[in-house]
Amino acid sequence: MDNSIIQLARQGDRKCIARCISLIENEAEGYEAIISSSPAVQMVPLIGITGPPGAGKSTLVDALVEGYVAEEKKVAVVCVDPSSPFNKGALLGDRIRMNRWYNHPSVYIRSLASRGSMGGLHPSTKQITSFLKGCGFDLIILETVGVGQSEIEIARLADVCLLVLVPEAGDEIQFMKAGLMEVADIFVVNKADRPGAVFFATQLKNMLHSSSSNQGLEASVVNTVATTGKGIEELKTSIASFLNNKNQDNGRIDPQ
Repeated sequence: MDNSIIQLARQGDRKCIARCISLIENEAEGYEAIISSSPAVQMVPLIGITGPPGAGKSTLVDALVEGYVAEEKKVAVVCVDPSSPFNKGALLGDRIRMNRWYNHPSVYIRSLASRGSMGGLHPSTKQITSFLKGCGFDLIILETVGVGQSEIEIARLADVCLLVLVPEAGDEIQFMKAGLMEVADIFVVNKADRPGAVFFATQLKNMLHSSSSNQGLEASVVNTVATTGKGIEELKTSIASFLNNKNQDNGRIDPQ
């Protein structure tokens, strides 16, 4: 493995970053050196975004990226797409929804195939995001494949986990049965301009209040319309607040 490729990736060279990720993804020769080069202390927040298909996760990521770029932050986005049943590659739908960022100097986007993983993530997602944390980014956004109940791995990996839902998602009993309550730190009611959004958000808040009294859960609910950007600033504030509180609990200061 040519160490200069790793060094250039650490300096932000996009082609070298892509090559290193490909080596990790395929466990090709030299990938161990890339993983071992990751810094021991990584103060880069990892924002996980999950939820059922059709909830607008990719559109929400696009809106968040726009907000963070406006703050002159460098953002890495890792999108885990469903695997093709024929060649096991990613279907790459996110390349269509976030195409305006692919040549932006402050944004790096990488799609990965889930390769049949039941956790909603690529098997090497942890190693890839750890590598990206040492490449000069201010934050990393990880979007899962969107397969429902099995998307629990992201809760273990991300510093803050967003569960994206829509008003038509169903009643609170279904959420409890699906086990989604334990996954999210922030509930995002996207497409909040649809009928029933206010009532749906109220149901979620009531559930959270009931759960927190019994289990100590402290999740929040944010309404957004990702296509117009409505609620994105409030969501960013909720993310920053959660990370700040979490890092204070851990004795660390959240990077700004």
